[in-house]
Amino acid sequence: MTIQIRMGGYGPATTGFSRALKCIGDRLTAQFGDRVDIKYVWNIMDLGYRAEDILWLVEHGLLTLGYQSSSYLTDRVPELGLVDLPFLFQSTAAARAGIDGKLGSALARAIEERVSYRILGFFENGFRHISNRTRPIHTPADLRGLSIRVLPSKVQEQTFTLLGAVPMRLDLTEAITAITTGTIDAQENPLSNTVTYGVHKFHRFHTLTSHFYISRPPCGMPRRTRSRFSATFTYARRRTRAPPSRPRAARSWN
Repeated sequence: MTIQIRMGGYGPATTGFSRALKCIGDRLTAQFGDRVDIKYVWNIMDLGYRAEDILWLVEHGLLTLGYQSSSYLTDRVPELGLVDLPFLFQSTAAARAGIDGKLGSALARAIEERVSYRILGFFENGFRHISNRTRPIHTPADLRGLSIRVLPSKVQEQTFTLLGAVPMRLDLTEAITAITTGTIDAQENPLSNTVTYGVHKFHRFHTLTSHFYISRPPCGMPRRTRSRFSATFTYARRRTRAPPSRPRAARSWN
């Protein structure tokens, strides 16, 4: 019997995240041949979904595998709030060592204990920077009064509140609309995401703050439907976590 595998995300096929999904799919095909049939939905937002919907699409089995920023899970997995702390890592090398090491393993276990997912590893979203349409930001005082989109994380919301900004927890779909219509002043993202979603066309000012380092764990199907995928999940998880040659989802900017 052929196993149907559907992988999905919320970005164009050219992004590092989509390419990482394709790499996983290619390795599964090479390993299992015609025993698997793999299809991709690169950007669920093109189909009218919100970016956050990727989680329930996987949880309810409509997708076999999807990715999402870990901050979207902090309300359900409070431990993930640790990696939302500002300036937690001093360098990319330090961040990768933590996420690829004991810290990442502990976070994956915490997710699997509280949510019905199998975590294959972590895609690198990278350090986040601030962009805005209003003024240059040279000091924290320059943030005062700026409305800024943040991920659905209490830690991130509180961080910008303490800096004097006005944080707004918005899904990516809402954020894109708010940015393009000018109803919000600022946002924070890795530069690759800022370009991927066209934010640079509306924001003149970009500040390389590296204030948060966020990962996007690829989440597998719920436990109740995973038994028939046992061999493919085991292989995918082993290959995804095999250091150091596995693909980094956002190393190349789009």
